[in-house]
Amino acid sequence: MNAVATEPLLSVRDLRIVFDGRHGPLTALDGVSFDIAPGEILGVVGESGAGKSLTGTAVIGLLDPPGRIAGGSIHLAGQRIDNLPAEPMRKLRGRRIGAIFQDPLTSLHPLLTVGDQLVETILTHLPVSRSEARERALNLLKEVGIPAAETRIDHYPHQFSGGMRQRVVIALALCAEPALIIADEPTTALDVSIQAQITTLLKRLCREHGTAIMLVTHDMGVIAETADRVAVMYAGRIVEIGPVEEVTRRARHPYTAGLMASIPSVHTRNAILNQIDGSMPRLNAIPPGCAFNPRCGIGTDFCREHRPGLPPSRHAAACHFPLREAPHA
Repeated sequence: MNAVATEPLLSVRDLRIVFDGRHGPLTALDGVSFDIAPGEILGVVGESGAGKSLTGTAVIGLLDPPGRIAGGSIHLAGQRIDNLPAEPMRKLRGRRIGAIFQDPLTSLHPLLTVGDQLVETILTHLPVSRSEARERALNLLKEVGIPAAETRIDHYPHQFSGGMRQRVVIALALCAEPALIIADEPTTALDVSIQAQITTLLKRLCREHGTAIMLVTHDMGVIAETADRVAVMYAGRIVEIGPVEEVTRRARHPYTAGLMASIPSVHTRNAILNQIDGSMPRLNAIPPGCAFNPRCGIGTDFCREHRPGLPPSRHAAACHFPLREAPHA
C-alpha cells in the first residue's frame, strides 16, 4: 500500500448510538473512535449485528428515528457534522461525502438513464452548465471502466449487468469529488471475478483522487486485498484496529483471531473449518465487562467484570489478555 497522509480527514470520537424502544433505550454503538486520513482506505469488519453499517450510516447522516446519536462527535476536515441541521447535512452529503451501497439498484432510479442521474447529481453540487455536467458524466463512466461509454450513458440501469451497475454507482459517488466515500458492502452481491475488479477500481480511485474510503464488509479477504488499516467491530465496539497486515497476520484480540482462523485455507483440502462458538449478543443482552467474554476461550472472571479499553496505539486491541501471536499464524 502507498503511504497516506497522517492528518485525519474523518475523526470519530466516542460515538454512541441508541435506539429508543418501549422498554427503554438500547445501545447499538458504544464508544466507537477512529480516524481516516486522506487517501486512506479503512476497512470495518465483523459479524452481522456488530455495528459496521450503523457506523457508516451515522457518518453520512442517514440515521433515522428511533435511532439517535446519544454521545460523541464526528468531524470531517475539522468541521463537526454530527450536530448539523438536516439541510446543511443534505448539502454536505454527496458534495463532501459519497456513498456506495451493497445493491446498486437501490441507488439508481429505474426510470432515468444513468447519464441523466449523473448529470443531475453534478448540477446539484457543482457550478457547471448542463453540457459541462454531461461531459463530466461521460468522463466518469470512462474512468470507472464502462465500455462504449458514449452510448451507454443514455442507457437505463436495467440494461447494465450487476458489476456495471456498481461501476455506475461508484461514478455517482465520485460526481462531486467528495473527500470521503462510505462503501457499505460494495462487492457482496457480485461474483468473485467482478469483486476483484471493483476492489481494484476502488483502490485506484482512492489513490488518484486522494479520496478517503470507509469500506464496510464482513469479508476479511476483501479487507486484506483493499484496505490500508482495519477496524474489527463486535457488539457495537471496536475490539481491534491497526494496519491490515499486522491485524491479519498477528491478531491480538481473540475475536479477530477467530475470524482469521475461520477463513478456508487454499493449501489444505477437505479441512474442517474453525468456528467461533455462540453468536453476537442481542442489544438487550450485551454482557458486562468484555462483550466477547461468553464466546472467548481465554476469558477470566476479570474479563466478565471489567470492560477493556482500546489503547491509543498503532495496533491496538481492547483485550485484558491480548494475544502475542495469533493461533492461526
